[in-house]
Amino acid sequence: MTTLTPIADRVGPAPAAGRPGAATYYNGFRNEVHKGLLNFAAGWREVVIQMITFPVFFLLLVLFMGKGQLKDELLLPGLLGMVSLTFIHEQVNRAFWSYLGDMQSGVLEQTYLTPLPSWTLILGRQVAAVVSALPSALSVLVVGVITIEARGGDTPFDVQILLPLASIVLGTCGLALILCGLTLVFKRIEIITQFSMAIWFIAGGTFVPLDNVPDVTAFLSRLLVPIAPGIEAIRDVLVGGHSLLDLQTGWGLWWVIVQPLLLVGIGVVLFGRLEHVARRRGTLGRY
Repeated sequence: MTTLTPIADRVGPAPAAGRPGAATYYNGFRNEVHKGLLNFAAGWREVVIQMITFPVFFLLLVLFMGKGQLKDELLLPGLLGMVSLTFIHEQVNRAFWSYLGDMQSGVLEQTYLTPLPSWTLILGRQVAAVVSALPSALSVLVVGVITIEARGGDTPFDVQILLPLASIVLGTCGLALILCGLTLVFKRIEIITQFSMAIWFIAGGTFVPLDNVPDVTAFLSRLLVPIAPGIEAIRDVLVGGHSLLDLQTGWGLWWVIVQPLLLVGIGVVLFGRLEHVARRRGTLGRY
């Protein structure tokens, strides 16, 4: 928990002499990461259950799509989609609940009674959410690779996929910022995160390639879903054998780079405006 001198009566930027130094920014960021990881460790039983249920769900889904068989042509494309789906589910929910949980317990307002700008705290919470999402996503990856190898298949790897992976991580952080900003003002919006999971699963290209869905759905998914361009690019590289400069599906490499940047930009602007509204109304401590 960040503990610094309260400045609740401050109405503008702090004087230069009173502004915190780099060490204070770092301490605030580190404290938020540490707090997030402590919450993650405290819920280790839930994490273990998720590390079992997500891989089981993946295998059951492949069985369902293969009409009772673990078909090789479904395992690798499905695995790439399921790992991304698990990551975005965990990252967005953990970032979202870090704000809603603090709001429900009445401690969110205290985090604003410091000289630290809120972006320091936001960044710390996003990093903690990304780290906390990794075990569940990696459990799906490990089980999927073991299944493919056990069936005599091969799990390819290409260093080129690091770029679309970074795109997925950055895009999900942008989406999390948008949802966290909305909850500062509108509070009870848990249904949005639950509903969005269904959207990502059905129309995000996780299991059904976007080339096989209606054009309107594919257009909206590539435009708005943070994981869609990254999944298409990874499949193109690992399954199709193409390079990032010669992607055959989606809108090309430029959109894999630009879409997450746009989502983060929208998230930063929207979060800042909604945070200002919540502070002006004095509702940060209400739920």
